[in-house]
Amino acid sequence: MEQSKPTNKTSTIFLVIIIILLLISVSGSLVNGVITRIQIPESVTTWFNNLVNKVEPTPIVQKQVVKTVDEESATIDVVKTVSPSVVSVLEKSISFDFFTGPQTQESSIGTGFAVSENVIVTNKHVVSNSQATYTVVDNEGNKFTSTDIYRDPLNDLAIIKIEGGKFTPLELGDSSDIKVGQTAIAIGNALGKFSNTVTKGVISGIGRGITTGDSWGQYQEELDNVLQTDAALNPGNSGGPLLNILGQVIGINVAVGVGSENIGFAIPVNSLTSLLSDYNAGIDRRKPFLGIRYVVITADFAKNSDFPEGALVREVIVGSPAEKAKVKVNDVITKINNDAITEEASLATIIAKYKVGDKVTLSIWRSGKTQDITATLEPSPTE
Repeated sequence: MEQSKPTNKTSTIFLVIIIILLLISVSGSLVNGVITRIQIPESVTTWFNNLVNKVEPTPIVQKQVVKTVDEESATIDVVKTVSPSVVSVLEKSISFDFFTGPQTQESSIGTGFAVSENVIVTNKHVVSNSQATYTVVDNEGNKFTSTDIYRDPLNDLAIIKIEGGKFTPLELGDSSDIKVGQTAIAIGNALGKFSNTVTKGVISGIGRGITTGDSWGQYQEELDNVLQTDAALNPGNSGGPLLNILGQVIGINVAVGVGSENIGFAIPVNSLTSLLSDYNAGIDRRKPFLGIRYVVITADFAKNSDFPEGALVREVIVGSPAEKAKVKVNDVITKINNDAITEEASLATIIAKYKVGDKVTLSIWRSGKTQDITATLEPSPTE
């Protein structure tokens, strides 16, 4: 607006000059009080026409129009490009009715998106039922059955491997570059029946720590370092992509703020990038599992009993690594490798430092004698 002021002032001055010249010309053309034909010099006419033609529209108005059109076009392009790679996730479960017997139920419960031809990413809580069968459906109605599901215990993420997929993987962005106020586009299976619904907003906050339920109000989890957005997330959006204006995935939609409007949350995409890196390298992130139930023998109790300090085994889970290593009820596990089991350093805390597949040495006190046995940790059956 400031750039246009000098031009307006100059035009006003020139207009005044032209009026003066016209008046002089008119006064010189008066004969007996009658105006004869007015002659304006051709040079003045040419100069005035050139001046008028040089006046341009305010440049700020042009920029506003171009910006609006460009952003709308970019959003439309993102949706057109990304939609074929966004899927609905269906759960098929079997229930038993006393009168009619077993019944199969299939319901649409969430959203996912492709990260390779036959690999889909969604939320862990979307595919939490290990007894159910899951199917993904693309935007044309084609169904693909899952052949394997990997649930990440560190984040609310899951990887679904499907049969016969030919999806184009979405490009993953970098959530460390996200700025508050930037455009956010969400695509998902709204309400479990409106597939590939598009909503748009901005990133409202970064690094939030929340305790929240999922879109259906049936799931609760503590989440750290999540993204907050005002792009409308509805029941069924869980597991869908949150995208930037370039069409890159910047988050995985996970939850809505219960009792609020336009407050949704997404897991930063860098958590997914790290998970996929481990998954492709064959690293199992599931919680390691030994397979015993125990009570802690404290140092004070040990002083007044025949038991040493450690974990007194009360039950050995059938088929567990502990049973395979021949751990018995009433054994006291005093160490795992070089870590002593104490009231402050519990067996569960020590086990959590290891990965699935790791071999650990258990120092066992049994009937007054100490021995070492080796156990290979397996994934927790609850993951």
